[in-house]
Amino acid sequence: MKISDAVKIRTKERVHQYAKTHFNGRYTKLDIRFRSHFCYVDAYTEPEAPSSDWPPPDWPESREEYLERLRKTPYYLFRLRYFGDEERWGLAFYSYAQEKYEKSVFPTGEFLGTLEEAFQTAAEFHL
Repeated sequence: MKISDAVKIRTKERVHQYAKTHFNGRYTKLDIRFRSHFCYVDAYTEPEAPSSDWPPPDWPESREEYLERLRKTPYYLFRLRYFGDEERWGLAFYSYAQEKYEKSVFPTGEFLGTLEEAFQTAAEFHL
């Protein structure tokens, strides 16, 4: 089921509000986008600066270029699947090993949950 424009607006507002309330300062920017019946949520963070003796002399980028690249690289927090109910979403996490989203369960053991539960679960690992 495709996500309507009204649901997209409310979903973005809810994600931003939840993130601001519970994880403010742990990310620099959120990217929330929609495609068909999916909602993707990515987060950008400020990288930790490497030690002062980094990078090695043969490294292909400067320290500043390296940090800027990391700033522009998102964490794929999660993907939600819409089933027509704004309070019951399917959840998937990105598998960097498989380079695709994998279905998951919520901490409750259920396959459907709220977007706030999804954000909380993902942020505990990535932010």
